[in-house]
Amino acid sequence: MNRQFSLPSKKNVQAGESSDSIDSSYTKLSLTDKFLPFFILLAMMLGLLFGKLNGAFVSRINSLQVTKGVSLLIFLGLLLMLYPPLAKIKYHEFKFLGSSKKQIFVSVIFNWLLGPAVMFILAWIFLPDSSSLRTGLILVGIARCIAMVVLWSDMAKGDSELTALLVLINSIFQITAYSVLAYLYLTKIPSWLHLGTAVVHISFWLIAENILIYLGIPLLLGFITRLILEQIFSRKWYETIFCNKIGHVATFGLIFTIFMLFSISGKYILKQPLLILNVAVALIIYFLVMFFSAFFTGYKLKFSYEKTASLAFTASGNNFELAIAVAIGIFGISSNQTLAGITGPMVEIPTLVLLTYLSRNLSKYFIK
Repeated sequence: MNRQFSLPSKKNVQAGESSDSIDSSYTKLSLTDKFLPFFILLAMMLGLLFGKLNGAFVSRINSLQVTKGVSLLIFLGLLLMLYPPLAKIKYHEFKFLGSSKKQIFVSVIFNWLLGPAVMFILAWIFLPDSSSLRTGLILVGIARCIAMVVLWSDMAKGDSELTALLVLINSIFQITAYSVLAYLYLTKIPSWLHLGTAVVHISFWLIAENILIYLGIPLLLGFITRLILEQIFSRKWYETIFCNKIGHVATFGLIFTIFMLFSISGKYILKQPLLILNVAVALIIYFLVMFFSAFFTGYKLKFSYEKTASLAFTASGNNFELAIAVAIGIFGISSNQTLAGITGPMVEIPTLVLLTYLSRNLSKYFIK
């Protein structure tokens, strides 16, 4: 069912219509959701403390890698985060998504035209004298989200099928456009504007490998789970019982990933706190600008709340895993370019979690 929206008028409130027309389930939070910001803050602090007190141990576990520069434990945390929402997707409904052409068009505009441009501008505003960190931030800006956005959309009660479709489209664009955008924003545009330039050569296979690991594996697991369990039991059992049972796995994966990120990478952040603060501020502004501009666009175009939330979070997130892998492969693991990439998820995760709460509160303005 498509939802239309408008601001609830006093007349509707007095007549009792708004309470019927607004789906209050969007704004209801479970006990876990209510305390999630506290758990995130605790995981960040414990991660920093653990990394500081057990540096040698953290280095050893970080040496366990899926591929160059990608920690096995962080990958497992991301897998736990992504598997539940990807298992919930109603893959059989993809054939009805022809009605989402407007959302797809808007998403492509935000992700592949506006997003990289906004990050380029912010990188030059906040890091005019640090070409290495600026390069790392620009690499983040052109890497569009193909993984974590699934979780953010799920937490915000977005349209899971549309989110999955937008993620797949981003994956295709990522393979074909990432290297072109890197050349454009690091070399050509700075040259046109008489700014400092950087030359970066990015492997096609590095991008494809990243997409396969962070999206392909959890997407395949989610699809196979639904396919098999629906056949063994029923679609109703799967959606009402199984999906509810695995819901908390994503929360555990999120907390575990944050703990591991701060354990492994916190020491790099603490070495240059002032410069990293500039990176963090630029990233926060970027997330807010992208989220609110995409959300407002969906609102003005009369998209349903679910589709608007999917659009906003798809536009806001970035593929930090790819940006980090590219930075490590070209500049090395101890480079400032890699440091900018590492800062990304540490800022993105708490910011986007808070935006999921805000999004759910904004759902009251969308009327059935």
